[in-house]
Amino acid sequence: MKLHLHLFAIILAGFMSFAHAEPEQAASNKPNLGIFADPIAQFAAPGEEAVGDLLLQAMSLLGVAYRFGGSSPETGLDCSGFIQYVFRKSLRVNLPRTSAEMARAGRVIERDELAPGDLVFYNTRGFQYSHVGLYLGGNKFIHSPRTGKSVEVVSMASSYWAQRFNGARRVSRGGSEWKEPVAEKKAAEKNPAGKPAADKPAAEKGKRSTRTERRKAARAQEAERKSASRKKSGQSTRKKKKPD
Repeated sequence: MKLHLHLFAIILAGFMSFAHAEPEQAASNKPNLGIFADPIAQFAAPGEEAVGDLLLQAMSLLGVAYRFGGSSPETGLDCSGFIQYVFRKSLRVNLPRTSAEMARAGRVIERDELAPGDLVFYNTRGFQYSHVGLYLGGNKFIHSPRTGKSVEVVSMASSYWAQRFNGARRVSRGGSEWKEPVAEKKAAEKNPAGKPAADKPAAEKGKRSTRTERRKAARAQEAERKSASRKKSGQSTRKKKKPD
């Protein structure tokens, strides 16, 4: 109940700022529908209507129980499962599964650049980017906290979260899918010259063949050397022997 009242206060604050707009804005020909005109979208940056859908989807999950490794509201959500589900459901953006991987997606932004819909990261388990939440505006974010708790809205200004803040990221909201850069790097390392993958086994086979031939030649030379040494040793022994 407290969470819902808290969210209502955020929405009401947005409505009040809208109601106290400058005279030029108030004189607009558009009807002033107030809080019924999608209040969540009022927190979005200009031209980013998608943020309204993102925040609406996130807040619709308030009260969903935390579950470690959970990725579905029906069975529970962990922090990264919550974020991944919200972005996929509202924007069709496919984020990576863990908070540490999410910290490599999008672009880094400073705390004073935060806008609703940005990802905020925290060190809650003794290592960086071990927790992630979704920034709502007004120095508050929504997240799935820990076992025994449910999706909730908290203040970034509280001492616990202020001390553990790790940074923020802004993810593209255009519906594109995120790709793991490490996988692309590995693919480039396997095929640095841009040759077809089928060429590599042939090249490796050639290298192995060359090494085998060198080993055979080296063994043959060593055998010849030992044979010559034995012959020389036998001749020397015969010369030293006297006739009967």
